[in-house]
Amino acid sequence: MSLNLIEDAWIPVVCTDGTRRVIAPWQIADAAILRPDWPRPDLNLACYELLIGLVFLADPPRDVEDWEDRQDPDPARLKARLAPYAPAFNLLGEGPRFLQELEPLDGVPNAVDMLFIDSAGASTAKNNADLMVHRGRYGTLDLPFAAMALFAFQAFAPSGGAGNRTSMRGGGPLVTLIDPQAGLWPLIWANVPYGAPGEVQDLPWMRPTRVSDAGRETLPPEGKTYGVEAFFGMPRRLRLVAEDGQIVGVVQRPWGTNYAKWKHPLSPYYRMKPGEEWLPVHPRAGRFGYRNWLGVIAGSATSETRELGLMLRERGGAGTVIVAGWAMDNMKPRDFIWSEQPLLRLAPEVEWRLEGMVRAAEAAAVALRGALEPVLAGGEAREAEREAFFAATEDAFRLRVDAMVAGADVAALWLADLRAQALTQFEALALPELAMRDTKRMAQIVQARKYLAAAFRGYGKQGKEIFGQLGLEPPVEKKGKAA
Repeated sequence: MSLNLIEDAWIPVVCTDGTRRVIAPWQIADAAILRPDWPRPDLNLACYELLIGLVFLADPPRDVEDWEDRQDPDPARLKARLAPYAPAFNLLGEGPRFLQELEPLDGVPNAVDMLFIDSAGASTAKNNADLMVHRGRYGTLDLPFAAMALFAFQAFAPSGGAGNRTSMRGGGPLVTLIDPQAGLWPLIWANVPYGAPGEVQDLPWMRPTRVSDAGRETLPPEGKTYGVEAFFGMPRRLRLVAEDGQIVGVVQRPWGTNYAKWKHPLSPYYRMKPGEEWLPVHPRAGRFGYRNWLGVIAGSATSETRELGLMLRERGGAGTVIVAGWAMDNMKPRDFIWSEQPLLRLAPEVEWRLEGMVRAAEAAAVALRGALEPVLAGGEAREAEREAFFAATEDAFRLRVDAMVAGADVAALWLADLRAQALTQFEALALPELAMRDTKRMAQIVQARKYLAAAFRGYGKQGKEIFGQLGLEPPVEKKGKAA
């Protein structure tokens, strides 16, 4: 038994009427398909990337006019365009195998669990340290599940010990996808970059691996920041081991492809300083809110939203942005995030003011955290209050952004929102037991409250930052006088 990922039906999906089917890739251009239906959210995310990559490989839009002309799904066209690539998409068998080393690999097979980021590694399991990761969940994998897990592992590969390369975007990259909220095909088509069809030989498993043990780097195609291989990277050297129609193990050897200076079209990038190398954004554990917008769904001075986000300004339409990925601590997964955020198409001057709103909130949160020092002894507790501040101001932020997009000047209103939440939060923690504290601590708390309030009048380091980011004129401090 084998599986061809172009010709065979292997992708589970949910239809718009709630029924479930298993389809071949060309059937994504069926208006009745709603979304992929894998049993894990990271596989659903990877499935979106795979399908976008297949369309980019076989039939991408040339430009915005071509993209507009072909928005309506055309299964017959997609089937015909994908067909020539079928020989490169066998999961097993003789010859090239999908996302696997061209020649068989020597070595003892690992358990199939290794294909999942949240599985325990060998040393973790040996030391009984798998508290937040898991072992032994998958004894074997059927071929479709193995194919999807293999793609996800290569696309999101974390650090894996000496010589085992991370993905093109590092371990657990952040993925951003435009979702028009109209089914599977509109989502896929909204995210396919402009370009020309690729060649079978553009796929890295069709040639010997560019082994990186001597520090060899693989750069993007000349004059570009990415090519077809961005969707089909092979940082890990793997061969699946099959038995009785099931995948029972994975042989891995070190020193797979080491990608350098690529920019994946489905991820945002940032850099620490102008002129430095662009780096892929990675998720933070926990809730994704407006404090994470900059460089992801809105631009900033030190970030670059993905190329496709720029194209969507000319493509038009409505929808949301799926923001998803593994939050990693080096080799350890902390959290898998999946969030839907508003799709923003902002004029440059509005985007600049939005960045100022976020930066002002960051300064306000720092001021709150500092003021809480005499109230909460633990740094983790103060950091939790900082996070709570952002969560509590989320609705107000979105309300102000809507008004700003409509043309209103919201700087003073947003300042009032930040002040109200910071003081309310501070007082809720500081006042209930204030009379029971010693005199010195009472004085410290009263002083902290004074300086926190002063920050929202533009005084002090954080006050100047808040006013500056909002474009408000800070007060002139009189020498020798406290705020």
